[in-house]
Amino acid sequence: MFSSAKDPARSGHTRLLSLHEFVLLIALVMSLGSLSIDNLLPAFGPIQADFGIADPNDLQLLITTYMVPFAIMQAVYGPVSDVIGRRPTLMVGLAVYLIGGVVATTAASFSMLLIGRAIQGAGLAATRVLTVAIIRDRFAGCEMARVMSITMMVFIIVPMLAPTSGSLLLLLSTWRIIFAAILGFAVLVAVWFYNRMPETLHPEYRRSFAFGQVSSAVRSTVSTRISIGYATAMALMMGCLMSYIGSAQQIFETEVYGLGAMFPLVFGCIAAFMGAASFTNATLVRRLGMRRLSHIGICGFALVAAVQLGVAVLYDGRPPLLLYAAIFAVNQFLYSLTVPNFNSIAMVPLAALAGTASSFIGAYTTLVGALFGLVIGRSFNGTVIPLSIGYLCLGTACLVVVLWIEKGRLFLRSQPEQGGAEQALPVAAE
Repeated sequence: MFSSAKDPARSGHTRLLSLHEFVLLIALVMSLGSLSIDNLLPAFGPIQADFGIADPNDLQLLITTYMVPFAIMQAVYGPVSDVIGRRPTLMVGLAVYLIGGVVATTAASFSMLLIGRAIQGAGLAATRVLTVAIIRDRFAGCEMARVMSITMMVFIIVPMLAPTSGSLLLLLSTWRIIFAAILGFAVLVAVWFYNRMPETLHPEYRRSFAFGQVSSAVRSTVSTRISIGYATAMALMMGCLMSYIGSAQQIFETEVYGLGAMFPLVFGCIAAFMGAASFTNATLVRRLGMRRLSHIGICGFALVAAVQLGVAVLYDGRPPLLLYAAIFAVNQFLYSLTVPNFNSIAMVPLAALAGTASSFIGAYTTLVGALFGLVIGRSFNGTVIPLSIGYLCLGTACLVVVLWIEKGRLFLRSQPEQGGAEQALPVAAE
């Protein structure tokens, strides 16, 4: 079990954290990011009407202005956490997020709302980098991939339910109640984390804050072929996800399929396929290895993306809903076989640099993904063709990058994947 006995910041207290609670808590911390995006999608229309926004594509700025600071600030939180620890750094990030939430909830203009979103993204960047670092502190190799997959399986429940909860909240009040509800949830998660999660940074990995050490860690990450290569592959895949999130409301709720109140149901069903993939990955990763599963995923993704574009063109950009949603759901399933494994593979050589490496990889992948998502999302023209083109181009580019990393040899299982849990502060398996 997790014990606070090795946490100098909390000596004198006896606290135990089981594997189940560890996974659930980490998943809920991670889910704050998804909740802050997906819960807001049903509010795009009311926000547009409230502030008199002429171009619906401008509403995608609610995603972009959140994601860019979210990406950049990850490069700060990781090195800081290597110095002062994971727990205090995460609490600072959550405090910044709460300030941004207050600004967004009380915004009197669209510009002020975007400022609030930017502050939220800057704060919540801590959750992205530190959840990965905490898991890497505890696990390595396939065990890390397995825990990541189990965590993602719990985490996926949030995008399944978020648009529905957002729609229900809109029935009670204005779009502002959505921000208020997320604030309340964030406070509960922060209190739980503060009271239950011990410090996971290994004492021997604690570093002094020096620019030379940070830049050295970044150079080590960039110069490690596996790490920077799989980080790039993950960034390309995240570009697909960001383009989907930015376009989903216009595709399903309003302009293409006009589902209206049924939009959360379709969004949730597609997210359910991602959850099923996380379960599949957690089940098979020990047997097949991270590389084999992720290589199967990216090859399948590129192939299905070609089918997705072909169907979109065949029906002049408006294919039957069930057909397109089914193809899209399959690709989201394959997406979830790649990204958690790509992330774990990239982190395998970087145990001693987990905080800084995770922050750099997180910032790099999120920023690149957000920019690709913005370009593809703003190309929306009332059809699904721009999104389908984006999926095919990014999926193919990702496959090319993986082929470069592996020197043309796919589906092999390398020795570092055999790594298991670390020894310090062990988590009890239940």
